Parts: sequence; C-alpha cells; structure tokens
Amino acid sequence: MNNFFRRTLTGAWIVIFVMGGFWLHPLSFFITALIMLSGAQYEYYTIIRNTGIKVQMIPGMITGVVMYVVSTLIALGVLSSSWLFAFVPFLFIILVLELYRKYDRPFDSLAHTFFCFIYTAIPFSLFPFAAFTREGLHSLLPHEGIVFSPGIIIGFFLLIWANDTGAYLTGVTIGRHKLMERISPKKTWEGFFGGMVISALVAWLISGWLGIVGPLQWVAIALIVSVAGTFGDLIESMLKRSAGVKDSGSVMPGHGGFLDRFDSAIGAFPLVYLFIMLLG
Repeated sequence: MNNFFRRTLTGAWIVIFVMGGFWLHPLSFFITALIMLSGAQYEYYTIIRNTGIKVQMIPGMITGVVMYVVSTLIALGVLSSSWLFAFVPFLFIILVLELYRKYDRPFDSLAHTFFCFIYTAIPFSLFPFAAFTREGLHSLLPHEGIVFSPGIIIGFFLLIWANDTGAYLTGVTIGRHKLMERISPKKTWEGFFGGMVISALVAWLISGWLGIVGPLQWVAIALIVSVAGTFGDLIESMLKRSAGVKDSGSVMPGHGGFLDRFDSAIGAFPLVYLFIMLLG
C-alpha cells in the first residue's frame, strides 16, 4: 500500500510538472523540455556506462542541449534554419576527443554517444516547433511579442496518458495474449487495442478545446501515439534488458527515471510532428 501511495503521489507531481510546465508560459515550456531532455540524456549515458562502455557523457549532453536551444531559437524565428548545422562542430569535437581518450573500444563509445542524439535530443528538439508561432490553446500566464500555443504538446501528453491508462485497465481485466513477452511480459494485445480505443475517444472529446488541427486529425494523432508510443516503451525496455537494469533512474520514486516515464513520448512525438507538418 505504501508503494501505491508513493506511486500515486509521484504520478500527481509528474502531471503537474508536465502540464504546468508546458502550459504555464513560453519560458516554462522551454525549461520543462530542457529538464526532460537533460534527464533522459543523463540516464541513457549512465545506463551505457554501467555496461562498461565509456561514452563521452559531458560532450554528448552539451551537444544535445545545443541542438535543443538552437531549435528553440529557430522555432521563435530568431535564427534561420541553417543554424541547425551549428551542432556539427560539436560532433567533430567528440570525434577528435575520442582519439585522445586511449579507450580500447572507441567506436562503441562513439556509437552510443551519437545514438543518444537520435534517441533523445531530436525528439525533444521538435517540441518548440510544435508550440512557437502556432495559435490555439493559450498559455496560463500572459506573454507579449511571442506567438505561442502549447496545445499540441498538452494534447500529446494527455493522449499518451489516456493510452497508458486504457492499456493498463484493459490488460489487467481481459489481457490474455502477450504482445511481446520477450521484452515486456506484462503487455498484451488486448491492452494495446484497449489503450488505442480510449486514446481515440479522448482525442475526439478534447479536439474542440485544443484546436490547432481538426477532430479527425486528433484521432489520427491518438492512433499514432498508441502505436509509436507502445514501440517507444518496448524499445526502452529492450535497452534496460540489454544493460541488465530494472529502471533507467530513481528520480521519480515508484516510477523510475525520465526514460521510464517519457519513453512513449520519445518514440511517438517525431511521428506525430511529421503527421502535423504533412497532413495536419
């Protein structure tokens, strides 16, 4: 029971952190995603280091943060899109640093150092493009001189949580057929489809409030969240199993770490953003 209350209390704080941070103000939006990115990067590099591979944690995290900051400034219209290449010198520096580390598995280090950018930095660096220069749901605190709406991000996380809740309730109630027992023994096909249905219903109900795209587009986003989010969860489970760890971190008592809580978002948001850009 103590574990239940601990998980419930932590879960409430996670909701406050995510919803409050992204919804409050453009500055809090920027800081919230930056914290999530930094936490996810740190946990990924820590997991890999525990396997004996000496990744370049500090240069890697700095490069990921630079990618996010530059993306935010581009989304704001302060910088042109060509500034996306500003992180290229950082990649070159990481390559050069590896020459001087005298590590006997340099390309294992480089592979994991660089993969963290794909796995964490790119998804979170897309968040600003989904909020700045967009109109729709207003921030809770007023701001001037910036066109900003957190509607896509707020809706995205609501759909992730709806999918997770629907999958859990359906899975524990009627779940019989394992989705991918080798990676995640508790996930079932019944839970997968249950989460998809609940997420789609929630998308339809909140579409008018969120705006930005129409009801059918929000339902389509819910389906993307259900599929890609589930695979994002499985990929993070595969990472932990390969490294022999139970949780990615302990910063969220009863819930693990940043990767444990936001693995679905990391997997799903790039596809959601692509959908919005092309068809939304």
